[in-house]
Amino acid sequence: MTAIIADPAPETSPLPLAAVAELRALSKTYYKPDGSIMVEALKTIDVTITRGEYVAIMGSSGSGKSTLMNVLGCLDRPTAGEYLLDGKDVARMPDDELSEYRGRKIGFVFQAFNLIPQLTILENVAVPLFYQGLKKSEREARSSAILGLVGLDDRLDHRPRELSGGQQQRVAIARALVTNPVVLMADEPTGNLDSKTGQQILELFEGLHAKGMTIIMVTHDDSIAERCRRVVRLKDGVVEFDRRRG
Repeated sequence: MTAIIADPAPETSPLPLAAVAELRALSKTYYKPDGSIMVEALKTIDVTITRGEYVAIMGSSGSGKSTLMNVLGCLDRPTAGEYLLDGKDVARMPDDELSEYRGRKIGFVFQAFNLIPQLTILENVAVPLFYQGLKKSEREARSSAILGLVGLDDRLDHRPRELSGGQQQRVAIARALVTNPVVLMADEPTGNLDSKTGQQILELFEGLHAKGMTIIMVTHDDSIAERCRRVVRLKDGVVEFDRRRG
């Protein structure tokens, strides 16, 4: 009897990760009042950031990195090209729709914290949920849980002035996370902090990334960029290099 040998099972490749942010031939030009070109801030950028990446955007002053972050954060619109945020082209989305979509998809962390001094920590974190129409009980429950994640569940009734700079930045991170965004965007998040506190904030970002959060961070600091898994450096409005670490 001839043995029947089954064909080996075909090798399967892992499914590609979904793109969270995809820029296609994207440009941003600023014009003078007379219609002449003032500056070409971004020139035909092609960059794709997939789910779960931890990306640093770098570049000297005038390189275009701040413009790129503003476009990625839907705070500014490209002059040409496409920007797909979580699969949807937002480049020419109507303003009201864009504002609502940005609020659901992006969490922002800024250098200056931008907390509301009159509100408690819990109330500050709950602000984005108020604009999404959630009930007060749900806003408070979600905000309290997120503050626990960043180690501040014992400070819910405190106000920003009663916290250290590092604690205030943790509140800002919690506020950015409370809507469960697809991407966390941080603009020089340790810029107003001393080195020890800055390291603690970076460790928090690394912990979030380890849990699957997609993070895009603007920084001028090489030591911070080295902690990211990918570095995109701009020069004169174009991508000078785009490198991933091991």
